[in-house]
Amino acid sequence: MAKIRDRTEDFKDAVRHTAVSLGYNESKLAAIMASFIIHKPRQRSPFTKAALKTLESIGALEQFMLKHRKDYVDLHRTTEQERDSIEQEVTAFIKACKEQIDILKDSINDEEANTKGWLGIKADTSNTDTIAHKHGVVLILSENLHSITARFDQLRAIRFQDAINKRIPRRKLNRAANKNTSSVDSSKTNILEFKEPDEIQPEPLGVQQQLLDDETHALQVELTSLLDAVQETETKMVEMSALNHLMSTHVLQQAQQIELLYEQAVEATKNVELGNKELSQAVQRNSSSRTFLLLFLFVLTFSILFLDWYS
Repeated sequence: MAKIRDRTEDFKDAVRHTAVSLGYNESKLAAIMASFIIHKPRQRSPFTKAALKTLESIGALEQFMLKHRKDYVDLHRTTEQERDSIEQEVTAFIKACKEQIDILKDSINDEEANTKGWLGIKADTSNTDTIAHKHGVVLILSENLHSITARFDQLRAIRFQDAINKRIPRRKLNRAANKNTSSVDSSKTNILEFKEPDEIQPEPLGVQQQLLDDETHALQVELTSLLDAVQETETKMVEMSALNHLMSTHVLQQAQQIELLYEQAVEATKNVELGNKELSQAVQRNSSSRTFLLLFLFVLTFSILFLDWYS
């Protein structure tokens, strides 16, 4: 068995002598010799750069949510305007990441359409594996973004529930105060009814004060009822806003699923059309082969008869 010799040093010497003969200076020669030790990193494709950028955006979104989670959930740390600004920034983050993922999907679809042959059959197996790998990358990015979106929906639900719980006790206290004032007024009227006729003769100032108190109480009751109605409407609006956001999130997920099903249906339709073309071509080949076989048998039979007649 022949021994294997390492010719790496010989190759380096040959490269060094060739570089010296070509007139390379010491710096260029050192760079060439260093390239044998330190290899240059491979150039990343535009898809890989875009995917890494999207991953960094999703990571930045997650860090932003972890940083402002307590500020968004705790009602005593920040104001409503600050929580609304946090929600708007997170929504903008999610929208930007979703657009980047859609761009990656479009690039994959374009590449997949360009790799198909004239019959729509994928010829290059290595390119097919690359496209499948890219689909997996996009799926992982979509799942990461969906998990972060689900966590933000939970935080938003906690915020809306705290807002609802904050308004419900206030409404109960207002109703209890109304009941107490009504009971006090009824007790006052009962006391006046049970007084003797001599005691019911009030002074003019007392009558005016009583009328002002009655009007003030009536206005207070009316304003309290209006306040209850406004608070109840506000609570319903908050609940409707939360339900609207949850519904929009589910509609977005269903839209993505419908789009995926549509793409699969289009792909299945193309495959059926290709299968029909292949079947029609097979039928044509079969009919032509039958015609050729019949023609061959006819010529062979005629040749045998001719040779028999000639002999």
